[in-house]
Amino acid sequence: MRYLCLLVLCFVLSAYLAAQTTVSFENFNLPPNTFLNNAAPNAAFVSGPVALPNNYDPVWMSWTGWGISNRTDTLTPGFLNESSAIAGSGANGSPTYAVSYAFDGVTLRLLGPAAGSTVLGMYVTNNAYAYYSMRDGDAFAKKFGGITGNDPDFFLLTIKKYRNGVLGPDSVNFYLADYRSPNNSEDYIVKQWTYVNLSTLGEVDSLQFTLSSSDVGAFGMNTPAYFCIDEVSLQLSVSQQEVPLVPMAFDLWPNPASSRVMLNLPSDVRADDLRIEIFNALGHTVLISSQAPIFVDRLTPGLYYMRVQAGEAVGIRPFRVVR
Repeated sequence: MRYLCLLVLCFVLSAYLAAQTTVSFENFNLPPNTFLNNAAPNAAFVSGPVALPNNYDPVWMSWTGWGISNRTDTLTPGFLNESSAIAGSGANGSPTYAVSYAFDGVTLRLLGPAAGSTVLGMYVTNNAYAYYSMRDGDAFAKKFGGITGNDPDFFLLTIKKYRNGVLGPDSVNFYLADYRSPNNSEDYIVKQWTYVNLSTLGEVDSLQFTLSSSDVGAFGMNTPAYFCIDEVSLQLSVSQQEVPLVPMAFDLWPNPASSRVMLNLPSDVRADDLRIEIFNALGHTVLISSQAPIFVDRLTPGLYYMRVQAGEAVGIRPFRVVR
């Protein structure tokens, strides 16, 4: 009887473990000391079932959203070191991690059958630019604690979920820096990878990340709006076992569009195996279709992202709707 119970326990445990997956961003195979801040021709960096939206401006060579890095510079302060995690590597010694520039907030989306899964948690740390800005101050931001060390400063990451296009009321807060204690010896700025448990958010389609700081000026937050993540752990239901996704390149036109959008898809894509999803800048799904052209005349003017999936291939492109 004891043997039978042990056998059943092992079976249940193995099934539970098989339903978990961890996204570590190693699939980008970056050369040493590389920062990838342009996801073109897609509008997101895709790693397994996770998509990290990216917006790159080739005119200004600027970016927002997410980038992928394996840089290890933990010593250089300032904006030119925006792409290094202060921990010096990815979580648990891995080389690659994701960097976010989140001045207006960013999202992390779950793709395909993973949508509706539970994000168990992820590792989080500061990037080098934000770390040294808070520790020492710079031309734009104050030194945390102020001259006396007694200023109750903080740098806070707030994480919420979207489910079926609705932003949930619950949140998980993680302080990337906290100087609010009356005991200055308890003040800290996060310098190592720290695991943040997100399981209390339950089933999610996407996560929303926002930053806030005690150092605020006339144009908003002065603290550099960066943080890094790695090793995102998901709990998939039995019906949501991970299907490896392959990046797919496709073109859309016209862009901007006023009434409809046409697609140029790879020749091996079958018309009966197509799923097209359009979501807005907040991560809300606004239109789903299984064929092109896609009529967008009822959408409010603005920036949108089109996600096209055919079997295990998926691609994401940005476009604008105008009138």
